[in-house]
Amino acid sequence: MASQQNATPPPQQFSLVPKIINGGIAGIIGVSVVFPLDLVKTRLQNQTVGPKGERQYKNMLDCFKQTYRAEGYFGMYRGSAVNILLITPEKAIKLAANDMFRHYLTKKDGSLPLFRQMIAGGMAGACQIVITTPMELLKIQMQDAGRIAAQAKAEGRKFERTTAMQLTRRLLRERGILGLYKGITATAARDVSFSIVYFPMFAILNDLGPKEVPGGPPPFWWSFLSGCAAGSSAALVVNPFDVVKTRMQTLTKGTGERQYTSILDCISKTMKHEGPTAFFKGGACRMIVIAPLFGIAQSVYYIGIAENYLGIK
Repeated sequence: MASQQNATPPPQQFSLVPKIINGGIAGIIGVSVVFPLDLVKTRLQNQTVGPKGERQYKNMLDCFKQTYRAEGYFGMYRGSAVNILLITPEKAIKLAANDMFRHYLTKKDGSLPLFRQMIAGGMAGACQIVITTPMELLKIQMQDAGRIAAQAKAEGRKFERTTAMQLTRRLLRERGILGLYKGITATAARDVSFSIVYFPMFAILNDLGPKEVPGGPPPFWWSFLSGCAAGSSAALVVNPFDVVKTRMQTLTKGTGERQYTSILDCISKTMKHEGPTAFFKGGACRMIVIAPLFGIAQSVYYIGIAENYLGIK
């Protein structure tokens, strides 16, 4: 079926370096734009319901308002330094690896069946977790610190904030290098499944777009829309994995918040105390985060800054 194949013949050569550079630039631009929404998403996913149904945040807008009121504009970017620093290799690996695997999985006739597209996406998702896991672990602690601090203040307790560097040193000292990879299984489940859905969907939608020249790539705006549509759809599908990953990687818990010993323990406790809808907490917010993040990243990546503006081939 035409909709399940990429009929564009593969290039004669595959240049990895410019694609890595393009992926890094795309990641920095994308995450800088959507980071405040990602912070709100993290705090909503970590929020647990009290015995009487009480909750710190009513909804996404309320969380945004409370955070902005308590921590100001720059508070919305808490943890962004870690993310911006590590998003460069993370997005570079993700986008470039997918292109590389698609290149090598393309048949001799130039076609790429849907199943092979899914394999390429899944392998790209698996490659990125070596960077994604420590990045997400550190980012989540920084993002969630404001929520824990507000709770501690309301209870008359002291809460000392730590920097990303202090947190990294503490984790290395107490748990070794493996401490930075807490939640790696949940991260892998989320990222591999996301990439299996996202990359084939983006490729199909992108190929359906108008062409500026016959046989050429679609315009910038179409790649942006394709990235938004594919990103938000994949984000909703894998949101349960993201909820589990976020809770597993949150090291500092508030008063009365549950501790989890494993993925199965997290799933069973969440299901028992909060029901199945808890696995879609922050789902709308995650869709809003992922849509522009991948729309921007994918369209910037396809502009080819390294090849077209930096002269790197």
